[in-house]
Amino acid sequence: MAIAIIATAYGGPEVLTPIEIDVPAPGPGEVTVEVRAAGVNPFDYKRYSGAFGTDPDALPMRLGGEVSGVVTAVGPDAVGPAGPIHLGDEVLARVDGGYATAVTARADRVVPKPKAVSWEVAAGIQAVGGTAVHTLAATAVRAGDTVLVHGAAGSVGATAAQLAVARGARVIGTAAPARHERLRGYGVEPVAYGPGLADRVRALARGGVDAAIDTVGTDEAVDVSLALVADRARIATIAAFARVAETGIKALGGGPGADPGTEIRAGAWRELLELLGADKLELVVAATYPLTEVAAAHEFVIAGHAGGKVVLLP
Repeated sequence: MAIAIIATAYGGPEVLTPIEIDVPAPGPGEVTVEVRAAGVNPFDYKRYSGAFGTDPDALPMRLGGEVSGVVTAVGPDAVGPAGPIHLGDEVLARVDGGYATAVTARADRVVPKPKAVSWEVAAGIQAVGGTAVHTLAATAVRAGDTVLVHGAAGSVGATAAQLAVARGARVIGTAAPARHERLRGYGVEPVAYGPGLADRVRALARGGVDAAIDTVGTDEAVDVSLALVADRARIATIAAFARVAETGIKALGGGPGADPGTEIRAGAWRELLELLGADKLELVVAATYPLTEVAAAHEFVIAGHAGGKVVLLP
């Protein structure tokens, strides 16, 4: 038996409850993972909030899409993207129902965890990192570019900014002043958002801005990007979906008409884990909660401005 978190109804975090479940034995191409950490993502709470609909047949609803842990059972032909998977392997996995003490996962979504990477970071990097890699691919960021990242202190923005710096780009990132020092540590040039943002960026980027990545979805982020970047094909948003049709910028992720970037995101683990293992990429874990305190974890995330990833610990 294992413990899993389900949403018993549509609503707020109060609908989340732990239950006992049977974990199915892994079939062909599957493995069972004892979960050491589970990442919390906005997509999780949007599902049970009713933001994507309130189909009663979807209840009760399992939650959680990414975990790290130890392989405790292996089905036939369990081969992951990095090769065969074995008992005792330390891994991270993309799963359905990751808010649990154990899960059975498809082997093709399970990859090895570097020893140098913590359980918490490993559980939180795949969704954030995959999104960040997708933004760089969509905007064709390369060495020598000047890139503006809106929300550069958030999990996706900070990851995208660090990846762009690692690729040889100059990165200007918007953030609250309290987080500027951390961005400077990443090699990012911070600017405060708010009135006058475009002028502050122009003062830094005398040669112009080649690409812009919006992770916050505000009109300011979109309008400043349009004012500074000549090629609208090099402006991408993961949040401002209502502005896409009128502006011609790129929408990425799960929004209406957005490019999901499925293959790019699924393959992002190689670059992400290499940089994490070499201590060339940081994912800030803002808070951890016991699995059974999932409601409190979601309240913290929903409140906004977490300043990093939130992770559940079974």
